[in-house]
Amino acid sequence: MKKISYLIIVLALSIVACKENKKETTTEGNMEVAASEKFVAKPEATSVKWTAYKTTDKLPVGGEFTVLKFDEKSGATAEEALNNLNFSIPVSSLFTKDPSRDAKLKESFFGAMLDTDLIKGTIKVANGNYVATLTMNGVTKDLPLTVEITDERRVKMTGTMNLADWDALGALESLNKVCFDLHTGPDGVSKTWEDVAIEVSTYLRKN
Repeated sequence: MKKISYLIIVLALSIVACKENKKETTTEGNMEVAASEKFVAKPEATSVKWTAYKTTDKLPVGGEFTVLKFDEKSGATAEEALNNLNFSIPVSSLFTKDPSRDAKLKESFFGAMLDTDLIKGTIKVANGNYVATLTMNGVTKDLPLTVEITDERRVKMTGTMNLADWDALGALESLNKVCFDLHTGPDGVSKTWEDVAIEVSTYLRKN
């Protein structure tokens, strides 16, 4: 009887030990999966919208660029995935749902600039602060961005361009000439504003 009891105790202890080892292995496996998850920025998950303004009442005129080009980039965090992301935007992809307006913006605004085909840039992150270093009209300037991250992976970056910083007031005047009547308010003044609001939205996928 003593031998049988001893064997039962040893068997019971072995089963408990096996269960504990399995739990440890499972926990380690979960930690490895969590550690390997990445935040991935992809162009097809990203949109670029803008809002310009006309008349002295500052009426908004919205549009977007339907094409944004960059190489897929990943990181262990959202900041790491977005930091040093180089991108380019073809001006030809400008879209406002108004073909006549699209043509005027492409020909009289961007067409009056240097390097009219592309807007280029790099997103940079330092100490939690985001900027987009943009090259347009042959000028490279930093555009400070306000960033909101929700659901851990959904990112919205907003900023306001002052066209004077990119030496684009001549192009703005060219646009205002062809849109003179359309940009004239009740006060009889035709105005196209220098500031343009930018909104970039993306979803950082898992790898």
